[in-house]
Amino acid sequence: MFQLDLKSRKSIYEQVVDNLKGLIIMGLLKPEEKLPSVRDLSRTLTVNPNTIQKAYRQLENQGYVYTVTGLGTFVSDLKDIKKDVQKIEEIKHRIRADIMELLYLGVSYEDTTTLIKEILDERGDHQ
Repeated sequence: MFQLDLKSRKSIYEQVVDNLKGLIIMGLLKPEEKLPSVRDLSRTLTVNPNTIQKAYRQLENQGYVYTVTGLGTFVSDLKDIKKDVQKIEEIKHRIRADIMELLYLGVSYEDTTTLIKEILDERGDHQ
């Protein structure tokens, strides 16, 4: 499924969250697909089940997954994901600054646009 970097500054649970979000956004985990149980994923990744439970809880709070009691945790439809308006504004600010830096470095508007499109196309589904 994915690997964890034990030397990373990010906590294990944050890495689990990021990895699962990535798999969902890239479409490798489809809407309504059942995630491994907390116990199974903790065994696979050799981490404490509480860590996986915390990651699943955060993903559920953000709308990436939902839990059905007695059945497990499932991937939500991407349309159901809650948008964090404040976080989006912070990211827009960083993107704007990075684009300006590219332009200051002499990268043309056209090349900057091409670069942004290439990055977006890496996602693969052109949504």
